[in-house]
Parts: sequence; structure tokens; C-alpha cells
Amino acid sequence: MKDILKTGLILFIISAVAAFALAMTNEVTKDKIAEQRQMANELAKKEVLAAASSFEDVTGDELATIVAKFAPVVEVYKGLDDGGNIVGYVFKSTPNGFGGSVEVVTGIDSEGTLSGVRIGNHNETPGLGAKATDPSFYEQYAGMSTDTPIGVAKSNPTETDIQAITGATISSRGVTSGVNASIDAFYSINGN
Repeated sequence: MKDILKTGLILFIISAVAAFALAMTNEVTKDKIAEQRQMANELAKKEVLAAASSFEDVTGDELATIVAKFAPVVEVYKGLDDGGNIVGYVFKSTPNGFGGSVEVVTGIDSEGTLSGVRIGNHNETPGLGAKATDPSFYEQYAGMSTDTPIGVAKSNPTETDIQAITGATISSRGVTSGVNASIDAFYSINGN
């Protein structure tokens, strides 16, 4: 009986020390992690709307209305040139893919053309749905018109379709649903 208590006490002490060490590591690194996420967010915005020199958050009631009406859109940014003129919008959406939520950043210029798409955090299957982060997939969206919803084709895509990732049609449809929600939000902002 003494051996069981001794072993249990030793395991408890080891677990407590490990938990404390993890908590301290988290405390020390949380600001750096938040800074890295912010930098990645800024880079993604610049990549999808290169014409913008700065971005302004859409907030308050306007954002609340967009988020409520155009789920899975969760964030909206106005892209501004050096003179403060709007050159387009960037939308962050979190549609569902095969492995759960996929972060999709979509840029739409003021002419209504998709200027770019990037994929952020996701839990898609490595080697399949995770290929959404490959330029060969997300670059298909650049330059597409927003006049009609974008479709997903397993083969022979038209000018309004993207080619699905082989073996990951659900992931491809998830990303595309985020892009289409962003397009709808764009037209709502512009009064169409």
C-alpha cells in the first residue's frame, strides 16, 4: 500500500511540475504568438489585395450585419491606396471543409474582380485537403469575375468554376463557399 501511495505522489508531483512549466511557457510566449498571427494576417491581406497600401477594419454595426447575413464571413477590411481611396475589400471567412473550419482570406478589388485567395489555419487532411494551401489551387480564383457564384468542378471546369483538388472535393467546396460568401458580402457593401 505504501508503494502505491509513494508512486501516486511522485506522479502527482511530476504532473504538477509539468503543468506549471507548460503554463509558464504559454504565459511567456502568448504575446509572441499573437504578434506572429497578426503578421500572418497582414501578409495574407496584402497578398490578396496588392493594390492596397493599408487596411482599415470594418467594425461595429456594419461588421455585425455582414457577419449575421453572410456567414461564414467573420472579418472585413477596406483596402486603401496612399490617398485613402478604397481599392477593394478583404474578407476573412471560416467555412467548413472536410476536417473542420478552414480560414479563407479573399480579396476583391473595387471593380468586382477576385484579386486573390489565401488559406490560413485549417485541419484538412495532409496530402489531400491541405493542398488548398498550394498556389496551384488558390491561384485559380485570382482574376475571376464576381458576377456569378463560383462553382467547383471535378473535371473540365468552366470559366466560372475552379478545379477541385483530387480526392478533396469537400475541402475545395468549403473554400469556395467562403469565397462565394465574401462575394455576396462585397455586393451588399457596395449596395448591389
